[in-house]
Amino acid sequence: MGKLILVPTPLGNLGDITLRALEVLKSAEVVYAEDTRTTGKLLKLLDVQAPLRAFHMHNEHKQVDAVVESISRTEGHHALVSDAGTPGISDPGFLLVRAAVAAGLVVEALPGPTALIPALVASGLPCDRFVFEGFLPQKKGRQTRIKEWLTETRTVVFYESPHRIARCLRELEEHLGGERPACVVREISKLHETFHRGSVAELAAHFAAHEAKGEIVVVLGGAE
Repeated sequence: MGKLILVPTPLGNLGDITLRALEVLKSAEVVYAEDTRTTGKLLKLLDVQAPLRAFHMHNEHKQVDAVVESISRTEGHHALVSDAGTPGISDPGFLLVRAAVAAGLVVEALPGPTALIPALVASGLPCDRFVFEGFLPQKKGRQTRIKEWLTETRTVVFYESPHRIARCLRELEEHLGGERPACVVREISKLHETFHRGSVAELAAHFAAHEAKGEIVVVLGGAE
């Protein structure tokens, strides 16, 4: 019986691929990818020849049983990757892992790149206890989620779209107050990586005046 291995891929800097991840990808019977075009370019740069198949949020419910069946019929391993970072963190993957575990398959997850940890540890905010919130809801439930943090004493880490970051910071200021410390991190591990640190009010003013681009992680200090 085969196994499923979750393989983290670089967020931006190709040098962040691990030797173990490279070995797993090169020896995989199949690599399942969130976007075969993005992963195809990466595999070409890494000189990986393994077959590539799509597994993303639009087809995962339909394909999960077929993928588990395919893995169970082999003696080797199948790899799951996301566009960047660790599979299953705010992208497709959970359903496949759950189904593979339920089917008695071996599931492994390699350590490697993920945006939330570098953002947290370099933010200057406490990182001994924290909560990760993924992406905020775009509409329904968004305000409710933010209001929950009014009494959250742990550091809060979440992802946000560059198109919504200015709005997000205004909402944080409105519901939590402008004095809470925060850090907005852009483009982790990429050429234009930046850390903007300050109070929520200061950051709200900055991003109201400056257009944001790239992948964003927000680190919010806990309540006093």
